[in-house]
Amino acid sequence: MLDTPEAVVEALRENDERPHGLARTVTAEELVETAEAFEKPDVLVTALLELMTAYEFTGEHRKSPVVFARILKLWDTTPESFSPYEAHHVFWRFKWVTTALLQVPEIPLASIDGWIDQMRSRYEAADHAVQPVAAMRYHLAHHTGTGVADAYDLWATRSRTDLSDCEACETRHHAWHRLAEGDDTAALAVWQQVLDREQGCSEEPQMSQARALLPLLRAGRTDEARSHHLTGYRKVRGATGMQAEVGYHLEFCAHSRNEGRGLEILAENRPLFEAKGAPLDHLHFLTGTEAFLARLVDAGHDDTAVAGPPGRAWTAAELLTHVRAEAETLAAAFDTRNGTTAVGDRRRSRLALAPLLDEPLPLGLRATVAHTASVGAAPATPAPARAAIPDDFATLVGEARRLARDGHPFDDRLWTRVAERLADATEPYDGTRGPEDLLAAELAEHRAQQLWFKDRHTEGAAELDTAVAYFTRLNMPWHALAAKARSRALTATPGSRDDDGERTAPDHASIRTELDAMLREADELLTATPFDSEPLGEAEAAFGTDLRAERILSHLSLHHSVAFAAHQELHAALSSMEEDQEGTGDLDPLTERFERSVDTLCSEAARLGYPHQAANARQFRADLLARRGALADAEQELRAALQEIASADRPWRRPRLSIHLAQLLLAQDRPQEATDLLHSAIADAVAHDDPTLPLGPTYLLLGHAATHLDDANGAVRHLSEAAARFDQAEDAGSAIEARLQLADVLARSGRQADAVAVLENALVDAPPTVDGRMLAQGRLTLGRGLRDLEEYVPAAEELLRLADTVAGWPEEDRGGVLTLVAAEAATTLALAERWEAADTAYERALAAHAEAPNPPLITMMMREFARLTLQTRDSAGTGTALEHLARADAVLAALPSGEKDFAVWYERGENHYRRARVFAEAGRFDEALPEAEAAIAAHDDGGERGELPRAEAVRIAALIEGNGLDRVTEAIARLTEASARCHQTGNPEAAAVLDALHQDLRTR
Repeated sequence: MLDTPEAVVEALRENDERPHGLARTVTAEELVETAEAFEKPDVLVTALLELMTAYEFTGEHRKSPVVFARILKLWDTTPESFSPYEAHHVFWRFKWVTTALLQVPEIPLASIDGWIDQMRSRYEAADHAVQPVAAMRYHLAHHTGTGVADAYDLWATRSRTDLSDCEACETRHHAWHRLAEGDDTAALAVWQQVLDREQGCSEEPQMSQARALLPLLRAGRTDEARSHHLTGYRKVRGATGMQAEVGYHLEFCAHSRNEGRGLEILAENRPLFEAKGAPLDHLHFLTGTEAFLARLVDAGHDDTAVAGPPGRAWTAAELLTHVRAEAETLAAAFDTRNGTTAVGDRRRSRLALAPLLDEPLPLGLRATVAHTASVGAAPATPAPARAAIPDDFATLVGEARRLARDGHPFDDRLWTRVAERLADATEPYDGTRGPEDLLAAELAEHRAQQLWFKDRHTEGAAELDTAVAYFTRLNMPWHALAAKARSRALTATPGSRDDDGERTAPDHASIRTELDAMLREADELLTATPFDSEPLGEAEAAFGTDLRAERILSHLSLHHSVAFAAHQELHAALSSMEEDQEGTGDLDPLTERFERSVDTLCSEAARLGYPHQAANARQFRADLLARRGALADAEQELRAALQEIASADRPWRRPRLSIHLAQLLLAQDRPQEATDLLHSAIADAVAHDDPTLPLGPTYLLLGHAATHLDDANGAVRHLSEAAARFDQAEDAGSAIEARLQLADVLARSGRQADAVAVLENALVDAPPTVDGRMLAQGRLTLGRGLRDLEEYVPAAEELLRLADTVAGWPEEDRGGVLTLVAAEAATTLALAERWEAADTAYERALAAHAEAPNPPLITMMMREFARLTLQTRDSAGTGTALEHLARADAVLAALPSGEKDFAVWYERGENHYRRARVFAEAGRFDEALPEAEAAIAAHDDGGERGELPRAEAVRIAALIEGNGLDRVTEAIARLTEASARCHQTGNPEAAAVLDALHQDLRTR
């Protein structure tokens, strides 16, 4: 019941703790109505100020001046009803009213000018400096585009006052002024303090982050732009008071070519289309939306479904027309009111910008909105102009065969075009390049190759069997034999899948028998049909002078299949023996067969003049050498293979070998060499337009290499790119794994807000193929990140969900994970002051600890509860805090004797340290000092590792001794000894802290 002033004040206090939004605003309006009933206006003043705050931060600028008029009337008639804080805010909110009036085009310019004059009169009458008035004059000038330079000088040259905007907000306006002058460099330099979070407030840095995005892109500072988009957008998402900033993020998506992300932002902010309480901010939102939609439409996505004003479905073209009409009308209204074209000019300038990047900037995010698969889903491979695809069909087929014979990856695009032309009913087949069945066989081989890259080996083998049938009917025995061998080799890999999608167990013995029979058949065929003999029929004759090369390559393809199958069989046997921990005697015949097949392929390739064909065989050997730990020998094989390819002038065959070698170098902790090779692999793939190179795994390796080089920014770039490439390949499992690794890099480099943005996006609807423990680690990182950002309630919710998930794991998998998660959830709930839930989670952590002990985690949780109990749970008092610490002591006392896998000395020392602080905060200094000294003694047992916590315990002991017990001389002596010890042990920073306290005590 709100029938007393005290009850209304308490309700206002509770409402003030709610996030800004409709619920808070409606409650504030209701509380104003309630407060009007009381005789004294004290509560009404407070309620009106709260209502004005709600309007200000939810973008209801049309209503704000009306509320302030009531406040000002009360100020003039009953100033005694205002507390000193409220009196200060009367003058502070003159600025809010000025900006609110600027927001509304129906307010005449003369009224705004007169309001600023009244503000100046009021300030001078109250003996306030007028720098804030000058700031308002500048904002008016900037808005209208009239007298900007003079107004800026009058503002910028005056000293700040206690009524000036906060430093962060003023910095934003200074930077925005530089930006309006066209000086990106100066603007970013001014902004740096806010962007680096050296200055901040409730609106910053998120407002500056949004406005700095395009200048950062123009300056080539894409890493910073990515980070500010990720972290800044989280803060403005869905906020009606931040709709201008949402517009800037949409504009960023257009200029960074992240259309999929832009569609997601539109979907998340649909209510903003109807948020018209701040027309100028709404215009900024509409302009950003228009810039984004224009990019979509220009890219040919007119019919893409987009989120627009509620009540109907929209396409990009339809919403663009709607938004453009509304924005033009609104801009014209401002220009009419102002008598200038400044607002319209700024809008037109934003819309005239072309995309600032040639390729999409990887953000590390996936698009979660439907219909975005073809809209900015992933960056295209940066490539020079592609070779022209011949229009003449006969030429097209001949070029495809030539490139296929050379192993050039561009043949993939040509065969695809051949298939398209044949599928077109208007393209008659005239037999110019041989029988139609020959093309059918070659296209079946091409489809098999594509299926191989998609890990659909069973389907690929079936396509090759189709090719075998065609080649046999065409009397092309070499081609039939090679295709048959490849078909059987495909079934040797554990990556093959059956019709139900399950992985099959290869029948290596059967495959081996079949391939041996094919080798004998090849020997007979070579006797009957030498490589340079006449064509056997019309189909072979279609290859003309290239027939000998075709037969040799088929012969080498057979031997390659034999080597590949032997590699797969030996690899599977090694894996089986590692799992079963058996001996290696049975490997001898498999090893012998593998080495013989590799040697045969290498010697035949050299004998027949195609030494580069042995490169893959060397790669097989390198793989098994590395598996057995012979990394140097494996490296030697790969370097020899690369040399063979270089000698044969086949640079397009380098990328996969380079990637394999880079993996070896990473395993040998040679990340810089690996990085160079991986960049070379990508460059080769780009130069030769290789669509088959797995770019996702390649960028993933680059991310790992950058991590090893302590290059966090490089790791973020490469892992973001990897995730985008996996999206492009529709490999959802690998994409989320890349994002989880990206979030881990961000978190470990101290960029928790970035990590949280990535994880919130990545963990939505995670595919079931992703390892559960990896997902759990991602959720733990998300919970910790939210906690570090002081978003305690969502952090606790995330950790509680994770605890429930882990509780459902089998006992052998659960281990100490549940103890960890439950303890962190309990601590986070305590930080959120949700004590009932915290106590429940606390007991759950203790139960998990009983099942899977983890003493350091449990004692840390107990110490945190002791600390937070004193800070936020006043009614619990000192006694409850001491109870938590007694339980922590009991955990350590219950440990079995013998060596522990954690630092018991540290845990005991921290228990004593926390108890010393509890006693000290309770004023029980005689009990606090022995605990601090016990902490010092415990950390002494830690040797070198204990020096820093020991120094902190000495600091607390000196504070207790000097301030609490008034024994300053003893405290100074303690600090002198400890400081000297810190210098001796190489801890000068700790010594500086102790010296500062020493000096403070001496000057008492």
